[in-house]
Amino acid sequence: MPVSVVVPTLGRASLAACLRSLRDCRPLPGEVLVVAQGQAAGLEELAARAGPPGVRVVRDSGFGVSRNRNLGLRLAAHAVVAVTDDDCTVQADWIARAFELAREHPDAILTGRVLPVGDPDRVPSWKDEPEPHDFSGEIDTGALYPNNMVLPRDRILAFGGFDERFRPSEFAEDCDLAYRWLRAGLPLRYEPGLVVHHHDWRTDEELERLYVLYGRGLGALYAKHLREGDREILRFLRRDVRLAVVALLERLRRRDVPPRWPHGLPVGLPLGLLYGFRHLPPGSPWGVRRDARAARRRAPA
Repeated sequence: MPVSVVVPTLGRASLAACLRSLRDCRPLPGEVLVVAQGQAAGLEELAARAGPPGVRVVRDSGFGVSRNRNLGLRLAAHAVVAVTDDDCTVQADWIARAFELAREHPDAILTGRVLPVGDPDRVPSWKDEPEPHDFSGEIDTGALYPNNMVLPRDRILAFGGFDERFRPSEFAEDCDLAYRWLRAGLPLRYEPGLVVHHHDWRTDEELERLYVLYGRGLGALYAKHLREGDREILRFLRRDVRLAVVALLERLRRRDVPPRWPHGLPVGLPLGLLYGFRHLPPGSPWGVRRDARAARRRAPA
C-alpha cells in the first residue's frame, strides 16, 4: 500500500511490539521509517528482525520528536504518511484505513482512536470516541493525537511542519500544529475507525514527571502564540489555569490521589510560560501569520 509510516523513537524496548504490529498489517505499508534520536544501539538489527519489509532506521543527529517527525516527512517516499509512537501498537487494518481515509480527504490531517492497554488511569494519552468529528472550522489545541495521525506529506511540509523549537522534553508540538492548522482554516478530522493501542508502562513517579512536562509544553505553546499577537489562545490558557487551580486544591486536600494529567499544570504551566516568553520569539517559520500565508499557497505536487 503506498503509505509511509514514521515511528519516532528513543530506542525503548516497546519498539519491537510496535514494529511487529506493523508487520501484521494487511495490507503492508510501502515503507516504515524508524527515526531514532540519540545513540541507541541495535536498532537496525531490531527493525530487521521485528519489522515489516521496507523498514529502515534513520539516525537523527539532533533531539526532539518534532525534528524526528519533520525528518520522517521529508524522507517519506509516499504522499500519505501515517505516524505512531514506539509505545503503541496498531490495529491490523490501520494501513488500509489510513489510505482509504486519505483518499477521501486528501488535504486533511486525520487522527483516530487511541485505546489504552492496561489500566486506563495509567495510560497518559488515549481517546475512545465512537463517532467521527470534523474539526474543520473550529479552533482547538487538543484535536490531534500524535500517536495516531495520517498526514498529507506535501501539504504539511509546505505549511512548515512541526515547530522544532519546543524543547525535546516538552510535548506540545502536536497541540501547536493542530492549533495553527485549524487557525489557518485547514481541515482536520477524527475518524474512530483508525485505531492504535497505547500501552501502560510508566510508574507513578514517571507519570508525575510526564504530566509536569505536558504542562510545561502547554505553557510554552501559549507564550509562543501570545508573543505572535494571537489573543485567541487566551481562552485555552484560561481553561488550563482553572484546571491547575482545581488540581492544586485536590492535591492539598488529598495526598494519595493517583496521578492525572492536570496535576502537572500547577508546576509545569508557569515554567513553560517563562520558557516561551524567553525563547520563542515572534516572526518564526512556525507562527500564525506565516501559517495563514502558507495555507493559501498550493502544496507542491
